[in-house]
Amino acid sequence: MKKYKLQRPMSETLHVGALLTIVGGYFDAYTYITRGGVFANAQTGNIVLLGLSLAEGNFLKALSYFIPILAFVLGVFTAEFIHKRSKKLPLHWQQLVIALEIITVIVVAFMPTSPVGMYSSNMFANVIISFVCSLQVQAFRKIHGITCATTMCTGNLRSGTDLLVKYQTEKNKQYLKDGLKYYAINLFFVLGAIISVFITKQFGGISVIFCLFPLILVFALMFFRHSKQ
Repeated sequence: MKKYKLQRPMSETLHVGALLTIVGGYFDAYTYITRGGVFANAQTGNIVLLGLSLAEGNFLKALSYFIPILAFVLGVFTAEFIHKRSKKLPLHWQQLVIALEIITVIVVAFMPTSPVGMYSSNMFANVIISFVCSLQVQAFRKIHGITCATTMCTGNLRSGTDLLVKYQTEKNKQYLKDGLKYYAINLFFVLGAIISVFITKQFGGISVIFCLFPLILVFALMFFRHSKQ
């Protein structure tokens, strides 16, 4: 009897996930090196600093942390808005998210670097990247059968370690495979950060343009709706 390989959506394949995770790692190193020592992907640090600023009565500084958080929330709303109207759109909704991400990367690339401040171009660049990262993390939440994030590592590290512990006690090889997938995704994130360090130190603010290459490749790959497992 002929066996057929199962198919999964292209957006959930390992190569698409790897490309997007490299972009996520690149963004974090880029904003830290060129945009005022800020990590724009995850908002935990911004929320903590928001609380500290409010406790100190420094409301203007608190606002500078609140705006990237708001941009992240807006990105989630935007991704879901595109998703709900996807039937009326000419492309797959996740492709449209990538297209929007490509446009915002181009915008950030040509924004000048400047000292950190409430109205500085660095502040606006970090806000835009926070928005972009929330679009990506909302639209791409599964990679090769596991639920994970492409713009941050903490949840992936916890999930991967949890599965490896379960493998040790239950000897279920699927736990081992899935646990290693989480660790592989985090390694791609580190790879993106390493690439970013070398390119960003050489080219400065415009170096974010590198992200166009993996993003355009993801956009093109998604014209193929499915991939064999």
